[in-house]
Amino acid sequence: MSLLDAIQSPADLKQLSREQLPELAQEIRERLIASCAQTGGHIGASLGVVELAIALLYELDTPDDKVVWDVGHQAYAWKLLTGRNPRFHTLRQSGGISGFLKRTESRYDAFGAGHAGTAMSAALGMATARDLVGGKNKVVAIVGDGALTCGLSYEGMNNAGHSDRDIILIVNDNGMSISPNVGAISKTLGGIAASPVTNRLREHIKGWTFKLGKTFGPGIVELMKNVEESAKNLFSDGMFFEELGFRYFGPIDGHDLKKLIDTLHFVKPMTGPRVIHVITQKGKGFGHAESNQEKWHGLAAYDPETGELLKKASGPPTWTQVFGEAISNLASERPDVVAITAAMPSGTGTAVFQKKHPSASSTSASPRGTRSPSRRGSPPRGCGPSCPSTRRSCSAPTTTSSTTWPSSTCPSCSAWTARAWSARTATPTWACTTSRTCSPSPR
Repeated sequence: MSLLDAIQSPADLKQLSREQLPELAQEIRERLIASCAQTGGHIGASLGVVELAIALLYELDTPDDKVVWDVGHQAYAWKLLTGRNPRFHTLRQSGGISGFLKRTESRYDAFGAGHAGTAMSAALGMATARDLVGGKNKVVAIVGDGALTCGLSYEGMNNAGHSDRDIILIVNDNGMSISPNVGAISKTLGGIAASPVTNRLREHIKGWTFKLGKTFGPGIVELMKNVEESAKNLFSDGMFFEELGFRYFGPIDGHDLKKLIDTLHFVKPMTGPRVIHVITQKGKGFGHAESNQEKWHGLAAYDPETGELLKKASGPPTWTQVFGEAISNLASERPDVVAITAAMPSGTGTAVFQKKHPSASSTSASPRGTRSPSRRGSPPRGCGPSCPSTRRSCSAPTTTSSTTWPSSTCPSCSAWTARAWSARTATPTWACTTSRTCSPSPR
């Protein structure tokens, strides 16, 4: 029997030695790749946090300790280790297990959500409720895979930082959401991981600690660890988190199980807000997913050997494709058209717009809240129509109209339909197909 098949709960996981855990991680990846090949799913993010899921369940006392995963599609490995391995082949199937975390599915799923940005606030709520009843359990939020491009995450951090509640934030920094991360925060996290000053300082202190530990014993080792943390925070961008009220630890290799477990063991007994910055690779251990992280964020059933989808797309183009071609053609006719998308240009049809009109394209990362006022601010400045795109707009393009339209065009459903279908023949038209007189004002 494999190590994974012998695990029915985290209690079984804790019976394994640390030396067995890398083998377990490999078995989990093999299981994820083989199973998602049949059902499809969000495989890329979950492959990147296999070691993190193992370390959390190995070190924490779940389900008493609450673990909140931001964007539940990161948590496939978590599902495998919390009693759902025998049914994992039913992932996302009718009557099967959910593609996201679901509290009614398992007592180990502390919170259910399918969108980025919710974990920090949810975890703070749990920590507040715990303190009100005098509880002692730990609360951990794993924020990543694009969640730190969401304003809601920072609202939660802002509230948690000054509350001084016992809460641990783990930043799963894989540089991605669905598409590559954008924005100042992504650059800040990259600067922390790549800082040559921080890395040189860390190596020097490790050398001193090793030498002094032989002479003065374990006490000096603990002292030097504190010196390392203080110096690191002084000279690196980890001060970003410190200024928000979080004690910062990292960055650490998110695929090094020993470091992950040791860090959790060291940080867990502390109190107050603290953050562990973990560097992971999306799609880790699967060549196809590592080489094309955007495509392998999530997809349908595939051949694990070739990476080819088992069911080829057929029939008419999707709304996503039609919408992308339509606004791209429109931008060729009108230089004042701007396309705004949130985090996923490839999934919303705006990738083709980005390639043809890069200066007129804006990706606002995951926070759709900032995209709405951004698009509303464009028409008064002479940029319009502004064509933001979301998952909803790809299936119902009428939800995207948000600008002052010329009197010869119409923002109604039929006008969008006429535009979309005529775009297939590369002869776009915005003629109103309704019999009534339409107002040129925005909807």
